[in-house]
Amino acid sequence: MTKRNGVRNGKQLYKCQNCGYQFRKRSGLSDSELWSLYQDGKQTAEEISQMAGISLSTVRRRLSLVERTWVQPRLAGEGYVHIDATYWGHNWGVMLALDDATGDVLYMDFIRHETVGDYRMAIESIEARGYRIKGIIIDGMQRLFTEFSRYPVQMCHFHMISIVRRYLTKKPRLKAAVELRRIVFTITTTDKDTFICEYQRWKSDYANVINRRSVSKRTGSSHYTHRRLRTAMHSVDFYLPYLFTFQQKDCQGMPNTNNKIEGTFTDLKKNLNVHSGLSMENRKRFICGFFLALCEI
Repeated sequence: MTKRNGVRNGKQLYKCQNCGYQFRKRSGLSDSELWSLYQDGKQTAEEISQMAGISLSTVRRRLSLVERTWVQPRLAGEGYVHIDATYWGHNWGVMLALDDATGDVLYMDFIRHETVGDYRMAIESIEARGYRIKGIIIDGMQRLFTEFSRYPVQMCHFHMISIVRRYLTKKPRLKAAVELRRIVFTITTTDKDTFICEYQRWKSDYANVINRRSVSKRTGSSHYTHRRLRTAMHSVDFYLPYLFTFQQKDCQGMPNTNNKIEGTFTDLKKNLNVHSGLSMENRKRFICGFFLALCEI
């Protein structure tokens, strides 16, 4: 019922002989293919418009019609769980849990602030949907270690190193700080007994430096001279019971870092950075689409 009806701006026009409606031939790309280019192919709406030969407004309209809503997936089996959150700004972010062996998304939700309650809700949801948690890998919120004490918990080694580096800096001048930094940087290549032996030796050798106090000229009160060194030491003291969980006999195969989930967050943010200026609603739709695509791989 259609016939050619001239050319406009280099584009072939068609006309319906039944109703008289005039139109151009639609792009051969489906809405899902457009979305795949937009999300996974890191193509902007302008680039898709030029590639597909359709107007920018049409591309945006068709992309806006694509539904991407996250629903927590059905689960089965068991394994080690990576769990963490990432943020955009200070008032909203994403809570994510991944299976270590497969990288499958076990849980995803949008949060305003990273709280113990958010982590608790994620773990309870994962278990309620039929997944048995053999252990959890987390990256530092101290209250979580008490909250999840019923599970084997592994502190991420690279986050432990980052915490110590933050307090001691990359190039500390104090000899005690240099030595503590060196010891902490060995956690990825040493065993629990060796590390504890080295750490306790450091405490003994530098006890005078650690406990040295100074008197304030202004107030006359005393305080520890090397407070940042002590803060780094207290961090190691707190996390020490959780640094080598992965070496226990009943935790064979447990990773010692949260690299899997950090890599996922990096890929997500790289894809999002291509599309700057997204509204909150479209940003959340994009994030849902990103994790839905992960589940389909």
